[in-house]
Amino acid sequence: MNDARLVVVKIGSSTLVDGAGSLDGGFISSLSEQVAALISQGVKVVIVSSGAVAAGREVLSIPERPTDMATLQACASAGQARLTQAYADILATYGIPCAQVLLTRRDVMDRDAFLNARTTLTRLLELGAVPVVNENDTVSTAEFAFGDNDMLGALVSALVGADLYVICSDVEGLYTSNPQEDPTATLIERVEEVDQDLSSRAGGAGTSFGTGGMSSKLRAARAMLAAGIPTVICRGRRENVLLDVVGGKRVGTRFEAPQGSPHEGGRKLWIGLAEVPRGTITLDEGASRAVLERGASILPVGIVSTMGYYSEGDVVNVRTSSGEVIGRGIARYSSEDMQKVHGVKLEVIARFLGHDRAQPAVHRDDLLVF
Repeated sequence: MNDARLVVVKIGSSTLVDGAGSLDGGFISSLSEQVAALISQGVKVVIVSSGAVAAGREVLSIPERPTDMATLQACASAGQARLTQAYADILATYGIPCAQVLLTRRDVMDRDAFLNARTTLTRLLELGAVPVVNENDTVSTAEFAFGDNDMLGALVSALVGADLYVICSDVEGLYTSNPQEDPTATLIERVEEVDQDLSSRAGGAGTSFGTGGMSSKLRAARAMLAAGIPTVICRGRRENVLLDVVGGKRVGTRFEAPQGSPHEGGRKLWIGLAEVPRGTITLDEGASRAVLERGASILPVGIVSTMGYYSEGDVVNVRTSSGEVIGRGIARYSSEDMQKVHGVKLEVIARFLGHDRAQPAVHRDDLLVF
């Protein structure tokens, strides 16, 4: 990994704040110094930073994380300026400009907007700036929220074509079991595939300062495996952690597909990461194997059930009969029509609905397989 020229680093709220819930200036200074050192070596860096709500709580003198949306968004508004300025002050001492970039999923759902965001981030990097990216919590709504910055960081990594995605957390990485409950738990140093067994090892949400847990980090890492972008989950407060990870040292858990594995292109990554799924289709065992092992499209006959309300052209989750989500794709039937055609062969569909309606439920060209 010491040949990485473009790195995206995501910092979680629990790593950014001190025991009192305030932004930890010492940590931000250390991280910014590491970023400056990387830039001096010719490495471009994008920071995806949580912490606006935590910073806003301090600004507005709110002792605990709010539970109502209005107060959460007020904290994000008050804290975002302080958060970005904290990075900017340190980077400025090294002559490095800092740029604030706020995104919501709505901003990148449109393909043109997705490409425009990529152009902006790429130009900032060309100009020598460090983009500090965060979700625009002030205006984001539940329907269009990323949910946590782990997936936002994955989207940014795909946007800019990163060579490496680093998730700085409050844990060393992924363990065989919960180390707080099992003293025999050991760190998993390398992962080549995120399957259902591995996902079951992840716990729930994190601390009162953040929204993400290990499960959200695994979802992001799984998306990066499809993109061909190596991902490392590590403890952000480890001394010189960013320099060590980019330098190729064995730190945390590294997710990387086997050499020669196929990588998905930008359009499929946009489908899987940027679009909001409107429903879910469940495949039988044969259809699941065809998608995972043979790169097949999803035919109606292989679908055992459909959930949600969606139109033709909307994105849906694709899952196995055991409940594991294995991808996302663009549905070629509405949910109403899918109820009629699932489990039915194409020749039967053609007989009753016409040959122009006898088509895959999700074409492989429109399907991102995790």
